Amino acid sequence: MAYERKLAAAKKAAFLAARLCQTVQKSLLSSDVRSKSDRTPVTIADYGSQALVSFVLKRELPSESFSLVAEEDSVDLRKDESQEMLKRITKLVNDSLSSDGTYNFSPLSEDDVLTAIDSGKSEGGSHGQHWVLDPIDGTKGFVRGDQYAIALALLDEGNVILGVLACPNLPLPNTGQSRQHSLQNQVGCLFSARVGAGTYMEFLDGSSPTKVNVSTIENPAEASFFESFEAAHSMHDLSGSIAKKLGVTAPPVRMDSQAKYGALARGDGAIYLRFPHEGYREKIWDHAAGCIVVTEAGGVVTDAAGNPLDFSNGKHLDLEKGIIVTSKKLMPLLLNAVQEALKEQS
Repeated sequence: MAYERKLAAAKKAAFLAARLCQTVQKSLLSSDVRSKSDRTPVTIADYGSQALVSFVLKRELPSESFSLVAEEDSVDLRKDESQEMLKRITKLVNDSLSSDGTYNFSPLSEDDVLTAIDSGKSEGGSHGQHWVLDPIDGTKGFVRGDQYAIALALLDEGNVILGVLACPNLPLPNTGQSRQHSLQNQVGCLFSARVGAGTYMEFLDGSSPTKVNVSTIENPAEASFFESFEAAHSMHDLSGSIAKKLGVTAPPVRMDSQAKYGALARGDGAIYLRFPHEGYREKIWDHAAGCIVVTEAGGVVTDAAGNPLDFSNGKHLDLEKGIIVTSKKLMPLLLNAVQEALKEQS
């Protein structure tokens, strides 16, 4: 019951953050984008989403100790040149909370928003419970108007016990039902999963959750696979070599963010390959929510050596080469192809 309550709080936080992000994406200005020290972009929506998720989780779970491992901090927002940006973020957060109508609260001040953003400074680890958040996973996709996700998960003693992926630009699935024609051009899905309870998908504009499962394809030649849109996040030539070994003929679907995990969990594709370039360290917020969404839908997520992902070592994942995701049926064949391709490459 405790996990159910926490999952409901996570879903609410992700719904509200998705609404905020949709508002920003519709009218994104270049002044709403900053570059961090590692040259990755950060937008007013990243900051606003993080502040909103922090606020909602604390309000929905007031008696819980609160630990949040999140991507953003307020360092740049506290600079003089960012004051106009901070005002816009504060207004966005207040407008989002007001439009929801659930909470009786005095409008948040700029200091309240900075504090909420900085509540994400936890280091995580193997003891206790820690929320893990990427307020916008796939910021480059968000800026381009493509795929992105609000990714929120909960760790308990280092294990992912629940996760939510809000994917505002992910098309609704082709169900083949009579209702499908009216949904053809609509987008926006939310995936939620709790350990031992399966994975569910609902539409962001309101629907009852439906259970989803990974692809049942058994012949890898019939599979389609996902990989990162950004070449820096995955070596596309290595993915191509693996696909060739499996006999896959369909071209890869390149997509930003953990929306790939959601799409795979509902069977849109059968394989997801991620092989970053040497020196890149994966962060837990880039995979925690996606990992449980896929595994509870009947899939498997491992590193290139077949080891399960370990979220208990702080903010980073220490991996063997990369991440591979597929169904239980296809994993042995995929793992074999991955290891052959890596040997050839080395």
